[in-house]
Amino acid sequence: MGLEKAIQYGKEHRQPYRGSKAWDSHCRNHNACDYCRNNRLHADQVREYSAREEPLDWELEQSLYPEWFELED
Repeated sequence: MGLEKAIQYGKEHRQPYRGSKAWDSHCRNHNACDYCRNNRLHADQVREYSAREEPLDWELEQSLYPEWFELED
């Protein structure tokens, strides 16, 4: 049965798109919209940010103490 006939005889039961799929066609099959991409990659972005900031924290900690002072872990 073709789509037109299904609609004509009331046999079409497709649900409308919900959420971000309703307003962005790139989101529907492959999550390529910015909203979905950022949701999917959030953990990676947080890890990258902390990796960039970690050396700065270490340098700051080293600059607070003289060379002969040893920190205990």
